[in-house]
Amino acid sequence: MSTEAMLRRLRRELLDGGLYGCLLVRDLRTGQELGIEPDVQLPTASLVKIPLALATLDRIRRGELDGATALDVRPGRITTPGPTGLSRFRHPARIAIDDLLYLSTCVSDGTAADALFGLTPPAEVAGILRRLGLRGISVRHTMRELSRTPAERFDAAQAHLAHALAIDAGTQGHGHRLPQLDVARANSGSARAYVDLLQALWTPTTIHPDVADQVRGLMSHNVLRHRLAPDFSSDATTWSSKTGTLLNLRHEIGVVEHTDGSAFAIAVLTESLVPANAQPGADALMAQAARTLRDHLRQL
Repeated sequence: MSTEAMLRRLRRELLDGGLYGCLLVRDLRTGQELGIEPDVQLPTASLVKIPLALATLDRIRRGELDGATALDVRPGRITTPGPTGLSRFRHPARIAIDDLLYLSTCVSDGTAADALFGLTPPAEVAGILRRLGLRGISVRHTMRELSRTPAERFDAAQAHLAHALAIDAGTQGHGHRLPQLDVARANSGSARAYVDLLQALWTPTTIHPDVADQVRGLMSHNVLRHRLAPDFSSDATTWSSKTGTLLNLRHEIGVVEHTDGSAFAIAVLTESLVPANAQPGADALMAQAARTLRDHLRQL
């Protein structure tokens, strides 16, 4: 099948499965890449925790922070509600910056991430990205903002209403009535921008090698592995990744490294067109599309 025919088929399959998808897969050895709408900006939800980890570790390397410093963190049900880690704690905790990095990146803990944003605010994280030559990723707000959507105002039986609003209240230019879904106000980025970030972490030039190594290590221990991991994890590969989920947004970025030395950076950013919270079929479809692109690249 030609590349053009394969891309047409993937676009059709994604739409038939209720997904608007922005994908890019890049061979980190050759630079060859294949994608679908890779330059479209979308809100990125928890993907922002990778730039946050990079900025925090860069400041630790420069001596501005000490990873052993312990912070007093209020329970997440008061500050940043969420499903994991400190976000579910009932009582204050005292946790070192290094351990907050693990919770934020590997467990996608919003409360841990906001403790780190308290040290390095969004504008400073964005400035560090620019200093490192990384463009196309906007960091504008903390994770707490992601807990102020209509989803928090409905009970579980009415979750579909929040998803329907997320789907119907946007514009073709990805503006939105909800600030968390408006690319001009939310943390945002494109598949290409996140693949560029992955390449900078796996083949560091502007990022210090020690910092890049630490971020790669965190991503390799990501515990949320229900989305792309089933299609990229095996005894012959290593899959390092980060997910992002908010209302109808379903994202994942990662790098698959093969035992033959090849490595592929992958970014899949999607908007679901189906007003439902649990959509395992959409997650599987994302993975299948990304793997198809990777397999096609290997054959070029």
